[in-house]
Amino acid sequence: MDMEQIKQVGIAAALNGGKVLQEHFGNLRSVRKKGAIDLVTEADIRSETAIIATIAKAFPDHAILAEESGSHAGNGGRWIIDPLDGTTNFAHNLPLFCVSIAFAVGDDILAGFVLAPLLNELFVGVKGKGAQLNASPISVSPIRTLSDSLLVTGFPYDHPTIFDQLMERFGRCLTATQGVRRLGSAALDLCYVASGRFDGFWEQHLKPWDTAAGFLVATEAGARTTVFSGAPYSIDSDEIVSTNGAIHDELLSILER
Repeated sequence: MDMEQIKQVGIAAALNGGKVLQEHFGNLRSVRKKGAIDLVTEADIRSETAIIATIAKAFPDHAILAEESGSHAGNGGRWIIDPLDGTTNFAHNLPLFCVSIAFAVGDDILAGFVLAPLLNELFVGVKGKGAQLNASPISVSPIRTLSDSLLVTGFPYDHPTIFDQLMERFGRCLTATQGVRRLGSAALDLCYVASGRFDGFWEQHLKPWDTAAGFLVATEAGARTTVFSGAPYSIDSDEIVSTNGAIHDELLSILER
């Protein structure tokens, strides 16, 4: 597997998807609902089309798992795509959104690309090669205790069904830390842990395209990532906890209490 070619194609695909999002930002003609609060726009669809076209041109035999168009069969590798992570932010003209693309062989994630086009930030991680923000190396924060940490979380689209549980966890974390933020993009949350802006992140009821790329970027930046029980995170995990490592066990004890 030529990981340098994978990296170049992944970056090109993210940039092409990001260009579409820039063109549509603040200029949406339609927004429809996939669920009560789960939105999709023409920007999601066009960004995904541009990303898949870029990948297919270089690797026509590769499989694809994309949020809007689903699975495309193939061999030799699989690209996991969220063309617009943070659609609700996007639809409300809030620039906290991104393109998220991961490359995996089997369940092994080998590369991740997360582009926040309006923030001019491109996060890249390649397994065994470290993580970068705009071509400069990044690493997790040095914070040692949960009481000194700043966390970030998200609420799933079906949050009314687990509202009490969500609020209990949120309250415990808010009490035990310097603060908790909610940005609306799991991929960016993971990249912000990778770059030391946050010390930890947790969320549940996520999909592979929400977390795959950010997970790899965070891992390559030194993060520890598991599910709430402490078991290893996998590409199909329904929940995720990612931290700088130093506060991980403390955070797990709060989440699992």
